[in-house]
Amino acid sequence: MRRRAAPVLPEPTLADLTPDQRLRRLELTVTRRLDGLLHGQYQGLLPGPGSEAAGSREYRPGEDEVRRMDWAVTARTTVPHVREVDADRELTTWLLVDASPSMEYGTATLDKRELAVAAVAAVGFLTAGIGNRLGAQVLAPDGLRRFPARGGRTHLLGLLRALLAAPRAADASPASPTLADGLAGVQRTAARRGLVVVISDFLDGLPDEPDAAPPWEAALRRLAVRHQVLAVEVTDPRELELPDVGLVTLVDPETGRHREVWTGDPNLRERYAQAAAAQRDQVRQALRRSGAAHLALRTDRDWGADIVRHVHAQRRLAAAPAGSRGGAA
Repeated sequence: MRRRAAPVLPEPTLADLTPDQRLRRLELTVTRRLDGLLHGQYQGLLPGPGSEAAGSREYRPGEDEVRRMDWAVTARTTVPHVREVDADRELTTWLLVDASPSMEYGTATLDKRELAVAAVAAVGFLTAGIGNRLGAQVLAPDGLRRFPARGGRTHLLGLLRALLAAPRAADASPASPTLADGLAGVQRTAARRGLVVVISDFLDGLPDEPDAAPPWEAALRRLAVRHQVLAVEVTDPRELELPDVGLVTLVDPETGRHREVWTGDPNLRERYAQAAAAQRDQVRQALRRSGAAHLALRTDRDWGADIVRHVHAQRRLAAAPAGSRGGAA
């Protein structure tokens, strides 16, 4: 008697899973992909300590950098000492997560909001450690939701659960907080020097003039004066180019405006791609002027590999001699 093969069931998508199931899958994905990075210090996420002096301690060969030697204390005690900074003992990381309507878009495996949550998980696990704390502010159409800075895995998982279970955003209203409002809120909350990670598509209020500064640039620059800032830019491939699929209706998620276009026109598709490329370049230039490090993630790419490449690049930059370092990328 021939044995009948068991049917192969399709793997459930994120939308088919409960928030707790999605959280478990996300945690497993992050810890597997970033396992080789989770034992490093937070300086691997961004180059340089960027912290305030907090005394000295004895030099540990093979672990401490010679350029951090405290020669005055070494000469006085005849025992090698290095300068210690606050961030070596305790790091406070603040996240600003964009949950505006434009982040609900996605045409690949993930939408932009799901990719933003994955980035939150990666940052949370990479900066976890004894004494380290993680706080967040979520920029939603109905206001700015705040999560106080706390330590521990339970706090991180609670933050991720809240982000995964949050209802989808409706169209933004004129009273909705802007990205600049969110950045200003982080600046008021993050009194102590630390790490600030901004996760957004950075489309909020982009001016039509390519040389004009976005309304959030000044607030981001003020944050970068006091803190180390990492800007995680989240994009989808359909924001960069239109496929040839005939008549489509384009919707502005922030305003709800609709417009029908015929994508069979190659000139239209080329103009769209050029305008999208100019827009993303406008964002990159604004981030560079602000002094923020830049990590670009796309919904159609392996976001784990992109984060790993970024962290390795920053660790090489941190280990390079001070005179050979360039700007943060």
